[in-house]
Amino acid sequence: MTGPMEPEKLDLSSHTIAADKRDELLRLFPEIRTEGGKLDFERLKLALGEAVDTGKERYGMSWPGKADCYKTLQTPSLATLRPCPEESVEFDSSENLIIEGDNLEVLKLLQKSYLGKVKMIYIDPPYNTGNDFIYPDNYAESLRTYLEYTGQVDAEGRKFSSNTEADGRFHSKWLNMMYPRLYLARNLLREDGVSFISIDDNEAANLKKICDDIFGEDNFLAQLSWKTDGNFDNQAKFKRCHEYILVYAKNSERFPHPPVIDPSTPQDSKLFREEIRNTIVKNGPKNPVSDVELPAGFPCDVDSGVIGPRSDIWPHYLQPGYIKDCRLTAPVIVRSGWSSKELLLDFINNGCKPVLDSKEQETRFLISPTGAIEAIKARTNRASHVVTSISGFGGPQKATADIQQLGVPFYDYPKPAQLIKYFLQMNDGKDFICIDFFAGSGTTAHAVLDLNKRDGGNRKFILVQLPEPTGRADYPTIADITKERVRRVIKKLNDEEAGKLDLDDFKKQDRGFRVFKLAESNFKPWHARAAQDDAAALERQLELHVDHLRDGRTAADILYEILLKSGFPLTAPVTTLILAGKTVYSAADGALFICLERELTLDLIRAMAEQKPERVVCLDEGFAGNDQLKANAVQIFKTRGVTSFKTV
Repeated sequence: MTGPMEPEKLDLSSHTIAADKRDELLRLFPEIRTEGGKLDFERLKLALGEAVDTGKERYGMSWPGKADCYKTLQTPSLATLRPCPEESVEFDSSENLIIEGDNLEVLKLLQKSYLGKVKMIYIDPPYNTGNDFIYPDNYAESLRTYLEYTGQVDAEGRKFSSNTEADGRFHSKWLNMMYPRLYLARNLLREDGVSFISIDDNEAANLKKICDDIFGEDNFLAQLSWKTDGNFDNQAKFKRCHEYILVYAKNSERFPHPPVIDPSTPQDSKLFREEIRNTIVKNGPKNPVSDVELPAGFPCDVDSGVIGPRSDIWPHYLQPGYIKDCRLTAPVIVRSGWSSKELLLDFINNGCKPVLDSKEQETRFLISPTGAIEAIKARTNRASHVVTSISGFGGPQKATADIQQLGVPFYDYPKPAQLIKYFLQMNDGKDFICIDFFAGSGTTAHAVLDLNKRDGGNRKFILVQLPEPTGRADYPTIADITKERVRRVIKKLNDEEAGKLDLDDFKKQDRGFRVFKLAESNFKPWHARAAQDDAAALERQLELHVDHLRDGRTAADILYEILLKSGFPLTAPVTTLILAGKTVYSAADGALFICLERELTLDLIRAMAEQKPERVVCLDEGFAGNDQLKANAVQIFKTRGVTSFKTV
């Protein structure tokens, strides 16, 4: 658990917790909230890793395997992400990521480095239709399942497969797949972050329930209905032409008003106007009557003439006032019911100059040609209208055609890039991270790159895609399609700008991505239980750990695993230094030094210390069993202000 609270200091046995600790627990674990806003201690114990007996019946969603989801969450990953510069675009400089692997393991690996750093999640998960859904058959060994699935280790029968309705746990298996992934993904969200999850009728109700469990009901924002092309084939009864997008905030109080206009809004709507104009004097005796004196010089929206009594409303609220240069030449008494009376008085007291309303909107008043008083507010954010039923983006058929125009095949019901751009624009700002861990053909990356070009943004994407076989020779897996589509989008955008002059304030956009692939850790694991029970197993473990690095792993492989385990993002800038004739990697402008030399020297230790990094990591075998050299290194780094020195 992260945050200011230490879980071991909580006394759960008494079921009594102070209000401030209760609020903090609900923030960290929204799934433990009951209908009455109280704590479910059994769920809290599960979240903290304690085994509990089932108690009395209570409101909530349960299914076979839910308790195992928590075990899955608490099982640390033994995997790593290996860099693949040869499949990347601008690997050394890009802050975008395409990760090939099982998204459960990948999300676990990203927890430390990306905790609380993601602004937006968009996923289009399997809809559980019975033939489009692959999942690991053995959740307890999801990494092993993945490695066998991708041929990285010898297969032992575990596999990924479809989830058919003939299976007695059709919905449960889908929920067991989704729950831990959404739970881990929520951890990555910023406090003002938001998630968009596409779904159809098959699992919409179940998805809503588990999202209420994970995000908290208070953080539910909307269930959008999206009108698609429709799939009219083989539908004998109701023709379905819509899907849903569930929208949840990390913290609904921190998520700003979505700054976009629904695409189906007519172009003549007042939402597109620079100003909002409203008559503030009410008709009829519905409101208390009060008087306001409009001073000489009060602005009027007419060229010349006289404003006379109104005969069409009650009462005749504006007495004759002569106008010169569009301003009253003498005071006028207005008598009627009021809206914005106090704001009007502020305007008058400010010399009839604009004032700010309660929403910080610049507001001014004038008399209209009809004699009414109008409040005119400058629209601080012209795009401010989202409805829960959206249309105008096309659907999977149009999206498929758009992908094929890029020369990449994909037929598995992709989402249109325009739809994802719409969601991206619901976020405040243009510089944030968006993650899609069911990436498919890479629509989210396409949307990010397109939108950045349009508005000069600096949004970054993280895509995660399982290398699901396609049966094609040109693109053997869906992950290959993902990468190729993004490459072609980048080329298309670059070609469109070719030959154009760069302006002085031009900032080169990030049109690249780094590819990483899920694999076993570069460091051989120590199987303590096996070694404890069997002397021969212990001997084998000791032999393995004479050199605990796996064969065939490169310095870059080890470097990025250490970066992740040290809490640095995969896109942290890394420079290579030569110190005392040895290679040292400096990450994040010297925040972390990583030395992978197999023969460390005192001169090298001193040279690194002179650079005054914050943290240092070295290979343990670099000391070759020289405890004195290691002790000296500890002392030297400490005297130079290094806050952490570790060996791996």
